[in-house]
Amino acid sequence: MASLLIKNATLLVTMDAQRREIADGAVFVRDNVIEAVGATAELPDTADQVIDARDQVVIPGLVNTHHHMFQTLTRARVQDNELFGWLQGLYPIWANLTPEMAKVSTQTAMAELLLSGCTTSSDHLYIYPNGRSGQVRLDDSIEGAQEIGMRFHAARGSMSVGESKGGLPPDRVVEDEAAILTETQRLIERWHNPGRFAMQRIVVAPCSPFSVSRELMRDSALLARQYGVSLHTHLAENDNDIAYTREKFRCTPAEYVEQLGWTGPDVWCAHCVKLDAHGIALFARTGTGVAHCPCSNMRLASGIAPIRAMRDAGVSVGLGVDGSASNDAGHLLGEARMAMLLQRVAHGPVDGPAAMGAREALEIATLGGAKVLNRDDIGALAPGMAADIVTVPLDGIATAGALHDPLAALLFCQIPRIRHSIIDGRVVVRDGELATLELPRLVARHNALARELADA
Repeated sequence: MASLLIKNATLLVTMDAQRREIADGAVFVRDNVIEAVGATAELPDTADQVIDARDQVVIPGLVNTHHHMFQTLTRARVQDNELFGWLQGLYPIWANLTPEMAKVSTQTAMAELLLSGCTTSSDHLYIYPNGRSGQVRLDDSIEGAQEIGMRFHAARGSMSVGESKGGLPPDRVVEDEAAILTETQRLIERWHNPGRFAMQRIVVAPCSPFSVSRELMRDSALLARQYGVSLHTHLAENDNDIAYTREKFRCTPAEYVEQLGWTGPDVWCAHCVKLDAHGIALFARTGTGVAHCPCSNMRLASGIAPIRAMRDAGVSVGLGVDGSASNDAGHLLGEARMAMLLQRVAHGPVDGPAAMGAREALEIATLGGAKVLNRDDIGALAPGMAADIVTVPLDGIATAGALHDPLAALLFCQIPRIRHSIIDGRVVVRDGELATLELPRLVARHNALARELADA
């Protein structure tokens, strides 16, 4: 069995049950599982592969709980609209998405995530243009993830209520509901791995209250529970989102999901910027998770999600970079930094306990995301956990002057790029460079496809 040793870390941040932070720390891995964690002097000094983490912080791989990776093709478009106007400006462009675009954009988004410390990501692909000869399938994204080496929760999104039925999306990007359920079932049976250390899982993910019917939400929940997979959707993102739900369904977003059986530890909802007190209590009581996407919420002027109130109530919260056309970046460590700062903006002065500190922000980005995705094998560095490990350099200008607290430096400073990333025991980023794909070639092809999509 192959072994890997990471040693001499300036600080090893475990996120284990004791939240240990180990100076001169080390991790020993056998195959794809962590076997030992401790001080360098306490661990084996040899392995098949050794990484010297001197002048680096070692952390668990970060977990991204919400993304739309195809949107990397349309960054910095529709710059000055709130959610509904932004979507209406982009739907006609996305309607020309091709299978190659889906795969290449997935790999581009994943490369950006990997270089920012993310080792596990969900992606919510909900655009499946109808009437095209080459039909986009979620398989395109899954195959891209396998090539680049990221642990992947592929969410089969869907939209079924187009403009002709009172929904927001144009009819050319919505699907028949029976076909959605049949295709989702095929994907689960083909790709879902329920086992520990799984690299690939499928999620059932109708897009939003303003693009699918109550019936599809209900039937999706039944399908997911039949197969034991998770559920995901957007919820309570902004004021227009709330108004639509009240007008069409005569209830609040929280009441809507409660009525349809969309609560429980197998469910997580993106954004929840406008989740009310009843919704927060409901999510806490049922174990329903939230994907917090601070940069997207600011970009679209949606507001500041009540993360402090959610955490205090016991709601499971993870981080999401959201689509790279509503955030325009996919830097997950940077997203954790923004989450921390935005809660401070929301809650005023920080004399005494801060609204959110660096350690809590990192916990949300690791253990929080793992819990939201309903996993107990990622998010911490401890024996028996998956070997998803990231090292972050401390010897550059970004952290100069912050070495008295290396963990805080990761969140208060702006880290351009991580040094190493190990996923499932495999080195995916080495010395700050992607090791699994040729990045310049990927970016060049991605830019060509982005131009093709815009021209179409």
